[in-house]
Amino acid sequence: MISFARGIPAPECLPVEELAECARAALLRDGHTILSYGSPSGYEPLREWIAERHGVERDRVFVTNGSLQGFVFLARRVGGGRVVVERPTYDRPLKILGDLGADVVPVAMDDEGLDPDALESVLDGGDGPAFLYTIPTFQNPSGLTLSTERRRRIVDLARDHDLLVLEDDPYSLVRFEGDAEPSLFDLDGGDHVVYASSFSKTVAPGIRVGYFILEPELRRELEAASTSTYITPGLVGQATVHEFVSRGSFESNLERVRRLLRERRDAMLEALESALAGSGAAWSRPRGGYFVWLDVPGTDMREVLDRATTDGITFVPGTDFGGDPATARLAYSFVSPDEIREGIPRLASLLPSAATL
Repeated sequence: MISFARGIPAPECLPVEELAECARAALLRDGHTILSYGSPSGYEPLREWIAERHGVERDRVFVTNGSLQGFVFLARRVGGGRVVVERPTYDRPLKILGDLGADVVPVAMDDEGLDPDALESVLDGGDGPAFLYTIPTFQNPSGLTLSTERRRRIVDLARDHDLLVLEDDPYSLVRFEGDAEPSLFDLDGGDHVVYASSFSKTVAPGIRVGYFILEPELRRELEAASTSTYITPGLVGQATVHEFVSRGSFESNLERVRRLLRERRDAMLEALESALAGSGAAWSRPRGGYFVWLDVPGTDMREVLDRATTDGITFVPGTDFGGDPATARLAYSFVSPDEIREGIPRLASLLPSAATL
């Protein structure tokens, strides 16, 4: 099976031996702390490192068992309230919000990311939303990036409407080309924007270390929720990450991950161009991250998925993310370049538009 569904790093992206050494060193140095209960806001040396990296006080840093866990804590505050999301958006938050009974309001995107005019229309009508959830850089599932101009506009809207914005930013460091856009958090100064990220894409997802930067009052509120859920987060994983970054391994590992994933991104874009150019299909061209968004007008990609699975290809239909039936998310992060070069033509042969080539 060639899986374009798995939005995880390829095995060769994982620094297994280095992390094993770091885990051992962390346990030998600080085992009595990290094998016991500790701060519900995370391993204190790692909080200090994150705070310094982002230029904030440690009191604003909240480290969780993956950033999705922190999203749950934040979403629980909403109950049945309104939450604005991009359309399409990451499927896991959609499920969490649905299970909590939230009123999810999708806002359209185009090639420049979230449409500020559409957001303003939502903010001007009805009850104010509890928060906006956005992945502005190399978005999951679309791979799109919000332009700097739009970032400024969204921050202005947040200030004008006293809107809380949750900026989910796990992919921005996995950049292959181009200059980095300013984060919403930096543009805002942290008054209306909560920043979330993790080490899943830059180190390894299995260590389950995510973090939030937010106002101390909100941090204490979420900390209380975490204490009642798991008392203390996984300190061994957090201490392992801290040892990894303290050794200076973070940047060199990130460069290696960028190189490996850029090869895969390039292979997918080249394969799509070769297989589907002139067919009427369209796809995003991300400058980083994990995903390409495919749009084949007039096609039901769920029906294509049924046939593709039989043919040894899998992907995630766009409807799982709130997208149109004609769309699909193709992840290039897990498969090898050779698998991409083999799998994309096989997928293209199953698309109605490919028959016209």
